[in-house]
Amino acid sequence: MPSDPRELADGLRLRGVGALRGRSLWAPGPAAVAEVEEGELAGTTCAAVKGFAERLRAVLPDVEAGDDATWPEVIARVASVLQAQAGSPPTFCRIAPAAGEDPAVLALGFDEEELGLEALHDAATLVRECIRGVTVRVDRVVDNLRQVYARSHPGPTGSVLIAEARRRGIPVRRAAGDHVVQLGLGRNLRRLDAAMTDFTSVIATDITSDKHRTKEILERIGLAVPEGEVVNSLEDALELAEDLGFPVLLKPLDANDGRGISGRLDTEAAVRAAWTIAVAEHPKVIVERFVTGREHRVVVVDGRVVAVSERVPAHVVGDGRRSIRELADEENRNPKRDPHDPASPLVPLPLDELTERFLARTGRTLGSVPDAGEEVQLRGTANISTGGTSIDRTDEIHPRNRALCEFAAAAVGLDIAGVDVLTDDVGVPFDENGAAIIEVNASPGIRMHTDPDAGTPRDVPGAILDMLYPPGSETRIPVIAITGTNGKTTTTRLIAHLFRHTGRRVGFTTTDGVYYQDTLLMEGDLTGPFAANVVLSDPRVDVAVLETARGGILKSGLGFEHCDVGVVLNVSADHMGQRGIHTLEQLAEVKAVIAAAVAPGGHTVLNADDPRVLGMRAVTRGDVVLISARGEADNPAVAEHLASGGAAVTVEPEGGRESVVLRQGSERLPVLPIAEVPLTMGGAARFQLENILAAAAVAHAQAIPPVKIAEALRAFVPSRAATPGRLNVLPVRGGKVVVDYAHNPAGVRGLIDFVVRMDARRRIGVLSIAGDRRDEDMREIGSAFAALDHVVLKENEAYRRGRPVGEAMRILAQGLESGGLPPERYEKVLDESEAVFHALRMIGEGDVVVILAAEPEKVLAQVEGFAG
Repeated sequence: MPSDPRELADGLRLRGVGALRGRSLWAPGPAAVAEVEEGELAGTTCAAVKGFAERLRAVLPDVEAGDDATWPEVIARVASVLQAQAGSPPTFCRIAPAAGEDPAVLALGFDEEELGLEALHDAATLVRECIRGVTVRVDRVVDNLRQVYARSHPGPTGSVLIAEARRRGIPVRRAAGDHVVQLGLGRNLRRLDAAMTDFTSVIATDITSDKHRTKEILERIGLAVPEGEVVNSLEDALELAEDLGFPVLLKPLDANDGRGISGRLDTEAAVRAAWTIAVAEHPKVIVERFVTGREHRVVVVDGRVVAVSERVPAHVVGDGRRSIRELADEENRNPKRDPHDPASPLVPLPLDELTERFLARTGRTLGSVPDAGEEVQLRGTANISTGGTSIDRTDEIHPRNRALCEFAAAAVGLDIAGVDVLTDDVGVPFDENGAAIIEVNASPGIRMHTDPDAGTPRDVPGAILDMLYPPGSETRIPVIAITGTNGKTTTTRLIAHLFRHTGRRVGFTTTDGVYYQDTLLMEGDLTGPFAANVVLSDPRVDVAVLETARGGILKSGLGFEHCDVGVVLNVSADHMGQRGIHTLEQLAEVKAVIAAAVAPGGHTVLNADDPRVLGMRAVTRGDVVLISARGEADNPAVAEHLASGGAAVTVEPEGGRESVVLRQGSERLPVLPIAEVPLTMGGAARFQLENILAAAAVAHAQAIPPVKIAEALRAFVPSRAATPGRLNVLPVRGGKVVVDYAHNPAGVRGLIDFVVRMDARRRIGVLSIAGDRRDEDMREIGSAFAALDHVVLKENEAYRRGRPVGEAMRILAQGLESGGLPPERYEKVLDESEAVFHALRMIGEGDVVVILAAEPEKVLAQVEGFAG
C-alpha cells in the first residue's frame, strides 16, 4: 500500500451515483446508491490510515467510525450524519460488500432525492480530505445541504398534507425537487401544490392575487372591507392617505407571506418610509384606512369553515434584564422555530433591518431592554412567515361570522381559502364590532392550524383530502407488474388485452414502448420507472400493466410503491455478468423485487415449474397464485398448494384436450382448450403456455369472469401489430417465415421447439446474438439452432457491443457444431440485411425460415417487402 495519503484518497471514489426511485435489489425504498471503488484501500479498515478516525471525529463528532469500520461503512456513516444535520435523517442504510471484482454497493434512503445524492457526494469528498489530512469546513457543507433540502422540500403545508395522505394509504408521487404532489393513481389521481389543488380555479387565483380587486368583489356583495385605493406613485399615496385620514396602511397589490405590508402608519414620514418597502414587492400599492382589531385567519375548505386561528405578530416579552435581541435569541432556540427544518410550524423571530425600522417607530432598538412583562412587537403584521404565532379560535367563531367567511370564499371561487379578518372577537358578529375582511388568500398555510401555539389542533389536511376524495372514493387503480427472463412483453400485451376486453382503459409499458389502449405514446425499450410514471400519471387510465425488466430494477428501482398483482414468469440466464449479476441466484433476487412489492391483500403469480420462482413465496405479502404447465399431477408444489386451499392456474386434460384450468383448493373450473388460443399456434408453441397461464391468473385475481377470459384469449391473435417481434409468422413463397426477438438460451430453446413442431420440408435459421452475452450463452444458443437443417450466421453491427467483427459468429458456430450441425450446413453472411435476403431466397414450398431479430421491425419490413 502506498504511504502517500493523497494516493490513497485519490483511489477512494464513488461510481455510478444515482437515485433509486423505488424498491430495488439494494433498498426497500427510494435511496441514493453508488458503487464504492476503494483503490489501494480495498480490504482495509480505518486503521490503515494513521490518524484518520481522530481527524474525522474532530470535524464530525456524531460519526461513529472505529478502527474496524470499512471504507464503504465510513462513507455511509458520514453521509447519514450530513443528511441528519441538514434536517432529514436517512430512512435506512444498506451496504452490499465487495465480492470478487464487483465493488461494494452503498444505498442510503432519502426523504428528498437531491439531498440524498448531494450528501453522498459530500461524504466521499469529506472522507478523502480526512485521509489527506486537509482541513475541512463541515459547517459550509452542512449549510449548503440545508439549502438543498429547503429548496427541494415541499414545505410545511405540503408536508402535513403528504403525511396525512400516506396515513390514509393514498399513493403519493412527487418528482425530485418538485413541490407539485400527485395523489392517487391513473383515473383517480389528484394534484396538490401546498394548499392549491387541481380543483382550484385559475380565475379565482387571478382574482385573489389582486388584493384590491378582491376587496371590490367582497364590497359589492355587502361584506365589510377597509376603505382604500390603488396608487402608482408616492405622491398619490401621500394624497390618498391625507384623504382617508391617518392611521393608514400600505400593502403591495400582489404579495405573499406579509411581504411589503407596512402595519399602522400615523404620519406622512411613515408613509414615505413604508412606500419604499411596498413598491419593492409590486409597482402598484394599496393605501387603505387602518382597521383596528386582532388578526384572524379563517380557513374555508369546500365551502365549509374548518379552522380559525388568531395570528399574533412576532413579539418578545420583557424580563427587565435582557435586551430585545437577547430575548429573541432565546425564543429562536425553540425547536418549533428550527430554521433548518422546512416542516417546522414556526419560523425564527426576525432580527433584520425591517425589524429595526419597526422598532424605531416607538424609539426602540434591538438593544433596548423592555420592562418585566412588557410585550414588544417586532413586526406590524401577524404572518406566521414573519415570526408570528397562532391561537386556535375555531370553537369561538360566531355562526354568522362562519357563514360570512364561507360566503367570501365562494364569492371569489376558491375551493380552499384563507380569509383574513380583523376583529377584536370572532365570537361577536362582524357587523356589531366593526370587523373587516382584509384579504382572501389562495393556498393558505395550514401548519398554524395543525400545530397552533395554543389551543386545539385542527385537521385541515383531513378536510382537504375529504374534498379531493370523499369517503368511499377510490384512490388507486389496479397496478399489474410483470417480470421474468422470457415472455414479459407478450404477457404484458396479453394482460392489457384481457382488461381492454372488459371495457377498461389500459396503460401499459413494454420493451417496444408506452401505450394507452392500442395507441403507442412513445417508442423505445421503456420498462423502468420513467415509463411506469407515464402510465400512473395518466388520468385516463383505469388499469396499469407494467413490464418490469431487470435493468430498470437494478438501475433505478421500481416506478411504484406497491402493485396489486405481481407476476414472475421465469428465471434463466440472460445479461449475465452485467451490473454485478453473475449467477442465476442473483438474477432471481432481482426478479423477486416484484414479488416483494405486492401489497398485502394483492396477488403474486409465480411459475411453479421454475424452482427459483417458486421460492419467491417466502418474500411476498400477497396471496400466492401458482401457474404450471405441468399441472397438479406432475408438480408436487402445486398439489401441496391446492391441498392447503391455495389458488392455481394449470394445464390439465379436459374432455381429452389440454386445457387452461382455474383451481382453488379442490374446486376446478376449465376455461378453454389451449389449442383454441391463437397464441399457441394450435398448441405447437409450448413456450407460450406460461404467458397464457399468467395472464389468466391475473385476470382471475382481478375478478374477470372465466367466460370473459376465454373470449379474450381466443381474440388475441399474434401478429406484427399485437405482438411485434414475438412469434410473428408470415407466408412467403409457399413457405413460412418466423421472426422472433428471443435473445437468451431459454427463449431460443422455446422458439426452436416450436419450429421443430411445425410441419416443414426444410427448416432454415438466421442467427445472431448481441455481443454483450457471455460466450457460454452464445454457444448454448448456437447448439439450440443445430436442430435445424441449415443456418445462416449474421452480425448486427449495432449489437457487437465491443466484440471484434466476426467473433460472435465464430462462437455461435462452435455452438452449432457442438450441437451436431456440420460445417457444410451453416454459412456466414456478415451483413444482417444480406443474410436475411439470402435465407429468403432459399425458401421453397413447405420450408420454414426462423430469423432471430435484434431489431424485429426492420426485419419484418424486409420480409414483407420480399414477399411483395
